[in-house]
Amino acid sequence: MFIGHFGAGFTGKKFSKTASLGTYFMAAQWIDLIWPILLLLGIEKAEIKPGVTSVTPLDFTYYPFSHSLFGVIVWAVLFGMTYFLIKKNSRTAIILGLLVISHWFLDLLVHIPDLPIFPGFNLKVGFGLWNSFALTVIVEGLVFAVGAYLYFKVTKPKNKIGTYSLIGLIVFLVAMYISNLFGPPPPSMEMVGIVGNAQWLIILWGYWIDKNRALNDK
Repeated sequence: MFIGHFGAGFTGKKFSKTASLGTYFMAAQWIDLIWPILLLLGIEKAEIKPGVTSVTPLDFTYYPFSHSLFGVIVWAVLFGMTYFLIKKNSRTAIILGLLVISHWFLDLLVHIPDLPIFPGFNLKVGFGLWNSFALTVIVEGLVFAVGAYLYFKVTKPKNKIGTYSLIGLIVFLVAMYISNLFGPPPPSMEMVGIVGNAQWLIILWGYWIDKNRALNDK
């Protein structure tokens, strides 16, 4: 799942308006932000196998630290606690922690059984929605659309940047998603890791958007 996680990030603003959209994006994508780093360091592993699913050619062979349920819960607690220690806002800290966990459960829908429950255990789960191209696009597109709509409803632009930066991000994410769906397989896992680290630019984009939008009191 890709844009669905950003849809979850958009939704965060609906439940607590104190944090920036960039922070909500960071929480919702957290385990996919640390995974490319672990991949490039050789700590976690994946392979390119075209046809392994109908949607992605990536076979996630070993990623217990970033994508096991236990690991995600640990990351969620650390993320929420860090925010609380800095901002002293327990409600937002809890929501951010839940967004970190939401990533695993959204992945659970689409992944084939490759998601570990606990590092070192062989049990892996996944409902396999990636085996259906059409259902994947429908479900992920719906999650993204609902999240973007909720963010749009609870905020309003302060200026033209607030309008066009949001539109631009939505168009960019959709274009990236379509490119991933219909483009050729990546040339190497190293390139996957490098491109994955570029997601931090989307987090910064979220901060830029939020800085130019205000809360909608209506």
